[in-house]
Amino acid sequence: MVGDAVADTDSSVDKQKALTTGYPVGRLAATVERLRHEVRSAQAEADGRALIELAKGILVERLGCGPAQAARQLAELADQAKVTPLELAVDVINQSARDRLSDVTGAFLAGARGNGSPSVPRAESERSAAVRLREAESGALAAPDTQAVADSLLQHALTPLGAVAVAIWTAGSDGSLTLAGSAGFSPAEAGRWRYVPPGVVTAARTSLAQRRGQWIGSLAETGLPSIGQHHFPEGGRAALPAGTGGRVHGVLEVVWPTPLEPQSPQVIRQVEALAELCAHTLETYAFVHDSDTVSEPRVLPDAAELVDLADGLHDPALVLVPYLDDGHLVDFHIHHVNSRFLDPAGRPRGLVNGALLLEAYPMAAGESELFQRVERVYATGEPFRAQRMNLTALVDQVALASVADISISRHGNSVLLIWRVEDETARLASLLQHAQRLGRIGGFEENLLTGEITWNGQLFSLYGRSPASGPVPLEELALHAHPDDAVAIGRFLRTLLHHRRPAAAAFRLRRPDEVTRHIRVVAEPVLDADGRPFVLRGAYQDISAQHWTEVALAATRDQLAHTEQQATERNRLTLQLQHAIMPPTQAPLQAPRLDVAVRYRPAETEQLVGGDWYDAVVLPSGLVLLCVGDVAGHGIEAATSMVVLRNALRGLAVTGAGPGQLLTWLNSVAHHLTGSITATAVCGIYDPDSRTLRWARAGHLPPVLVRDGEAVSLPLLKGLLLGAVPEVVYGEDEVQLAVDDTLLMYTDGLIERRDRTMEESMTQLLTTVRAAPCTLDQQLDRLLTYSRSDTDDDTCIVGIRVS
Repeated sequence: MVGDAVADTDSSVDKQKALTTGYPVGRLAATVERLRHEVRSAQAEADGRALIELAKGILVERLGCGPAQAARQLAELADQAKVTPLELAVDVINQSARDRLSDVTGAFLAGARGNGSPSVPRAESERSAAVRLREAESGALAAPDTQAVADSLLQHALTPLGAVAVAIWTAGSDGSLTLAGSAGFSPAEAGRWRYVPPGVVTAARTSLAQRRGQWIGSLAETGLPSIGQHHFPEGGRAALPAGTGGRVHGVLEVVWPTPLEPQSPQVIRQVEALAELCAHTLETYAFVHDSDTVSEPRVLPDAAELVDLADGLHDPALVLVPYLDDGHLVDFHIHHVNSRFLDPAGRPRGLVNGALLLEAYPMAAGESELFQRVERVYATGEPFRAQRMNLTALVDQVALASVADISISRHGNSVLLIWRVEDETARLASLLQHAQRLGRIGGFEENLLTGEITWNGQLFSLYGRSPASGPVPLEELALHAHPDDAVAIGRFLRTLLHHRRPAAAAFRLRRPDEVTRHIRVVAEPVLDADGRPFVLRGAYQDISAQHWTEVALAATRDQLAHTEQQATERNRLTLQLQHAIMPPTQAPLQAPRLDVAVRYRPAETEQLVGGDWYDAVVLPSGLVLLCVGDVAGHGIEAATSMVVLRNALRGLAVTGAGPGQLLTWLNSVAHHLTGSITATAVCGIYDPDSRTLRWARAGHLPPVLVRDGEAVSLPLLKGLLLGAVPEVVYGEDEVQLAVDDTLLMYTDGLIERRDRTMEESMTQLLTTVRAAPCTLDQQLDRLLTYSRSDTDDDTCIVGIRVS
């Protein structure tokens, strides 16, 4: 095979010489090409030579001969089998190694023999697959870093499978991925994907999380981001975890340029074998990505170091080391337990230390999933934390469960398991103490026969008494309460002692420090065999905060009711003013050869009464004034400002001035004669005789013209919003209208959305108005119906149609 590669190289170089002879640049190109082929040939010879030398060593050990004799034996066997020495060397290695690559080669052989002729012992493709895998292994083992491993895998093993690129990821303990080596991608693409944070879900990240291979027909169908997604958008992917002995060190990701069909079991096993080969490399090398990529050996902490760490902890801890069977993780040895270790079943440390995890805690593989958690942490390196996790042990066929806080982390090749077993009785007592403290509750018990009274510390604190002064009997309760509460306390004692039923009462406690607290007492009698009470049990609770809160809430409710009534009246007056000036519907305007329609839709929220306004009126000159505007803000101020501007524009329009001059005057009104309001407006003067419209805008959206089923927005003329500066000059434009043309003026409440730009909203509006109904009124109603605005703002529309 190496000789064939050299022959092909010589032929290629001869052709290159023939094409470039006589040209200096061509000679240089031919020299570069020749040197490149020589380098490739040297690499191929080196890979083959390493396999041949390994086969010689196996023959020396098996036959008990010298190296020279082993070389002759290898050559003679190759000649007899009609194969190359390299192919025979691979056979010798496969038979001797019995490793994963040998199994993959055997699967290829079995599949080929089942489909081929029995007279042909092996097909050329079979021998090529075996040689490729061993060459890939040889190149990977000899590679100085993972980048060279990626190059070797792509060249020897993956390119014959149709793959075009490969990425080798190393897994971080936080679930992140770092690109340790790649081939087939551009340097820029590899640079962009040098680090993938833990939260980003990619094909490789999915394979790492699920710890199984991901075979993706087309990356575009999954929507997952990944390296090379722009170069091979429709290509297939294979992402396989690279792990050994139950531990995942990273992920091997292979890229095909076209959609990937379902692969045969032989191909799948071949890629899995390559992933395992990558795992050995990732286990040997740790990559630290800084400004440059630096390779340095990974130092795995020894279990003894972890034992020292566990002994220094104040929590119970176990040091676990993997227990492998035939290279597969089946359990964990409990290598060490520290002095603070507490067994859930109460067993001494000696019975647990040195055992297997599933032997000591067989239920860990069941409902608690403890073993699965430890296995995942060991495989991926991601630490695990859990509070109040059930921890179950099986002792003498009896399941004993307890609650524990769990912490699992991997350190080198060992796992540190920390748990804190809770004492349920102590925990409940602690919870009760905290509940009494937070609820300001004090408990008591009073023996009616002996007169003995027991108070807890919280009750002395509520009474403001020291424990040395002793508790207060229930019969003396009225002496420590406000005189006005004597009736309630008497009813409480009668119910408790005479009727022998549980009772409760609220009273004001007067403490020795002259502080008055609002207290609620609850008690119940304990009856003897004759039905007579002999013990009273109960609790006092300080409800002062609740009492004053209720007083404050009552005052607040009164204030809110008054404020709400004022706000309702204010909104009602504002709406009445707005509707009086601009009713939602208006009688059609009578203008010669012109249909005019207006619409006004108030805001859906009554508290957002706005300042949108419109006007459509025939002037004494016969011209038609058309305008819409929007005053900034909401409420009564905006409504009154709208009235000022609308009426001012009507009065100014009688002068016969053009729309630009009218807006200049209206700007002065807004700036000087009002409370410095700001507003936008668009103003038009229509001449029915010439069918021309002169218009100007002040910071407002331009009108929309609909003609022959097409809708366009008029040019965006220069014009600052009203009231911003004292003096402004507004530009004008003139539009020649035709019969059946429709012109629309509107406020931004018709189209404005929080999740879209104004350009996108305008495009949606133009699309809606193209499908014009029969009449102008129907068209305006359609605009309001299909409006997608979500800003709860007023909406005004003025429409004209030439007839």
